[in-house]
Amino acid sequence: MQVAIVKYNAGNIRSVLNALHRCGVEAVLTDDVETLMSADKVIFPGQGEARTTMTYLRQHRLDEVILGLRQPVLGICIGMQLLCRHSEEEDTDCLGVFDVDVVKFRPTRHEDKVPQMGWNTIGDLKSDLFKGLSKEEFVYFVHSFYAPLCDDTIATTNYVQPYSSALHRDNFYATQFHPEKSGAVGERIIRNFLEM
Repeated sequence: MQVAIVKYNAGNIRSVLNALHRCGVEAVLTDDVETLMSADKVIFPGQGEARTTMTYLRQHRLDEVILGLRQPVLGICIGMQLLCRHSEEEDTDCLGVFDVDVVKFRPTRHEDKVPQMGWNTIGDLKSDLFKGLSKEEFVYFVHSFYAPLCDDTIATTNYVQPYSSALHRDNFYATQFHPEKSGAVGERIIRNFLEM
């Protein structure tokens, strides 16, 4: 199986490569159009800032490449947010795969810190991406912006308010949390994606 990871100016790519290695897959990190288009699976991960990242994607025409992918694609963290329509972070137009706008947490209680950083549960699971998991599983989050609940929501998390911790439309899947940092639960999610 050929798995390609989208190469762009994002952090946290090494942990995704390591997680795939633990699953027995040696992925290729690339921005080559033909390699991305011909891969069996594509992962669009990372940590970063929306406007800077979208500018980079457009300058390198990776926005067109990602939108043209027909195989299963998994967006992670900023990858999920950039697959949405728009982000409040620097008022950024994104790729628009998911018909929802990303907004910033606005906590009303002192104990709700931004960014959300650490372990939280995902529930209301509605996809084969979560095959074999129970109703409430703990995964690892680091983010200040989120996608509200919408028609594409396939997992829900409650922090400040309920929001989309995972999305799915057509061949695009996405998680706000980091499966590559989420222990056995995250590894199961990655394996489920690889088996699609």
